[in-house]
Amino acid sequence: MKLSNETLQLLKRHGSVRQFTDKPVTEEQLAAIIEAGQMASTSSNVQAYSVIAVTDQALKSKLAGLAGNQVYIEQCPIFLVWCADLYRLREVAKPHLDGATSYEDSTENLIVATVDVALAAQNAAVAAESLDLGIVYIGGIRNCIAEVSELLGLPDLVYPLFGMCIGYPAGTAGQRPRLPLQAVLHRERYNAETMVEQVKVYDEVTSEYMRERTGGANAAPWSAIMAKRLAEPTRLHMKEFLHGKGFMKQ
Repeated sequence: MKLSNETLQLLKRHGSVRQFTDKPVTEEQLAAIIEAGQMASTSSNVQAYSVIAVTDQALKSKLAGLAGNQVYIEQCPIFLVWCADLYRLREVAKPHLDGATSYEDSTENLIVATVDVALAAQNAAVAAESLDLGIVYIGGIRNCIAEVSELLGLPDLVYPLFGMCIGYPAGTAGQRPRLPLQAVLHRERYNAETMVEQVKVYDEVTSEYMRERTGGANAAPWSAIMAKRLAEPTRLHMKEFLHGKGFMKQ
């Protein structure tokens, strides 16, 4: 028998929302959502992230354009831009270093900051959904990441990882089937053979899902969709951008 409680049910109901009503998100709701995000685990308590809340319609429109003309950025009441932030650490540590070498620009610290952002954002997403709000993550802000960074005034050692639309859903969010548990959960060591077999099972599920979703126009299995994705050179500018922002120098 599968375990179930209110928290598990909330988590399992998640679906990305891409249509929002014009009902506003209150400042109290925003504060509660971000505070919940702040309680996520953080490596060594560095809390290496910042969040830009965008409500100005003109600015949201510009961001929507830079993210690939995703109109729900314009439609949602609040658009959050989640940023990895090592600038704050560098600045507040300076008075205490006494000339010692500082490694805020190391690759490890980039990983730490990136993980911190993701953990905090997911906490915030669950908090929003607990308030009957809907969310969708927007990785498209990395399409034109330099322009987004300039638009938001991000200093060196800060980069926008993804956006998040928040608002009241207009309609029901759809859910895509996920990989079988056995394809994700390994025991004691990685089991490549089991993983491959479970993906074959998942391919059948996703093929049927795509067939139903597209009215028979597309029945591509997950592995074929992933192959197409890997074959596309996506955001190859990221390495140069991160180096230019002062990351991964060590």
